[in-house]
Order: sequence, then C-alpha cells, then structure tokens
Amino acid sequence: MNTIFQSETIWLNVVNMILGLGITILFGVILYSLLNEIIGRMRDMPDCFTHETNYMIRMLLCLACVFAHEISAQDFRIEQKKYIRVKNAYQEKETSLKQSLKQAKLPYPASEIYIRIFKTEQTLELWVRCQDSDSFQIFKEYKICASSGEMGPKRRQGDGQVPEGFYWVEGFNPTSNFHLSLKINYPNESDRILGAKGHLGGDIFIHGNCVTIGCIPITDDGIKELYLLAVEARASGQERIPVHIFPTRFKDGMRELQSYRENKRLNDFWENLKVGYNYFEKNRRLPKVKVRNDGTYEYGK
Repeated sequence: MNTIFQSETIWLNVVNMILGLGITILFGVILYSLLNEIIGRMRDMPDCFTHETNYMIRMLLCLACVFAHEISAQDFRIEQKKYIRVKNAYQEKETSLKQSLKQAKLPYPASEIYIRIFKTEQTLELWVRCQDSDSFQIFKEYKICASSGEMGPKRRQGDGQVPEGFYWVEGFNPTSNFHLSLKINYPNESDRILGAKGHLGGDIFIHGNCVTIGCIPITDDGIKELYLLAVEARASGQERIPVHIFPTRFKDGMRELQSYRENKRLNDFWENLKVGYNYFEKNRRLPKVKVRNDGTYEYGK
C-alpha cells in the first residue's frame, strides 16, 4: 500500500535508532576511556594483581555496556509516549491489559512477544513468553478486518499480496495514517531470492483502521493494544519481535488449500512453511529460521 508511509517511517526509525545508539556509544566511550586510564596506572603493580584487576575491570566494562543498553531501551518507551496516540493508547489500554495478563498468569510488561498471522482465518495471534520459561503462551487474538490479494506469498510490488513467511517488526510508526502501525521486514532474504528482482515493493504494516492493500489491519482499538505491548517488549530488551505469516493453520494437513493443489510451486512453498508451523505447534518455542541459497527456509532448535 503504502508509499504514504515511507518517508515518515524512515525518519522516525532513523531518529529512534540514532537516539538509542548514541546513548549506548556515549556510555561505552566514557567508561572505556576511564577504565583504560585506570589500567594504565596499574602497570607498575605486581603482575598477578594487575592481570586479575584487568579481568575484573573489563568484566565491569561489559556490564556497564549492558546497563547502557538497558537505559537506551527505556528511552525508547519514553520517546514513544511523547506521541499523542501512543500516550492515549497507554491511558486507555494499559490497566485492562495488566489485568488480562494477570488473569492469564502472564507478566506485564511482557519481556518477549510473538505475533502469528493466518490469512484464511483472518486472525492475528499474540503470544507471550515468561522470563522463567522457554515456551510461549497464547494471550489474545485479533480479527484482521480487511484483506487483499489471495493465498500465496508476495513476490512483486503492486501485486496486492500479503506476504507469507518468517519476519520481524523493524519499525514503529506512532503517527501512521492508519492510527498506529508496526512495520515488518518485508522483503526478507527468502523474498529477495524468490521474488521479482528489483521490484519487490515494501512498506508492509500491521496497522489500525480497516482498509488495506497488502497490509494487516486490526482496527484502531486492536492496534492500540498490540502497539503498546510491542513498545513494552522493546523497552524490556526484545530487539526483534517475530511475525510469522501463514496462509492457514495447516491443522488438517493441506486440506484448506486444496483449490491450489495443481500449483506445485505454491504447494512446495507451503510445505516448507508448514515445517516451521509444526515445530511451534509441538513445542511452543520458536524455531531458529535460516534461508538456504534457493530461498527455502531451514529450521533449527
């Protein structure tokens, strides 16, 4: 859809990235300079003491960089809440989300979330992982209120298709033309191999409102909740929020896609996706996804 998103989203993401990196780099440079000065002054000390001290100081430096990263993550929440739509989303939704998560015995803020989308069922699932567990638990489902294209992946600009495959959230747009929006990293590596070279398009979002050409709208009310929880996950340290998009739930093999059974290319693609889908269904853990040279996905534990 979404050339109207492009300039505003790029600048917002650049500003957010520069702010976060700037704080982390500043802390790192200052601490590294100070600690190296201390190390330099210790060179006249006995070797055993100096080596032990050097080790401890460098460990401290690593911990300090982690701390600086945490400050940067917290700043992300602060910056996002400066935007009126994000601020309003917190005012309207935070209390009820806390209550719902508590009833589901899930933490707030959620330290890690996972988004799973099914095109046939027009459903977006939100999963949450607790810090003391390696498995995810379903928290909520949102209805996708409009769609475009047909079953199958997005392979070129202007085809109206919603992508299929394994993605992650790469941008937050608090001033979207569709209330709030989360940008996914289409085209991914697989898309670049299998799609139309140089004509893949982009700007695919999960957003509010109820209109779309290739995006995933879940109404303004739905995006307020999802956006808020995504901000909280990012502020808690989750740099990549996975977004997996499937043509269907695959719950009865490939029966839901029988009308495409003559299309070998599509069926091979879906069979490849189904391996990753089945792994999560069985384990409630995310597979480690890589892309082979031919564009197919490879899965690891």
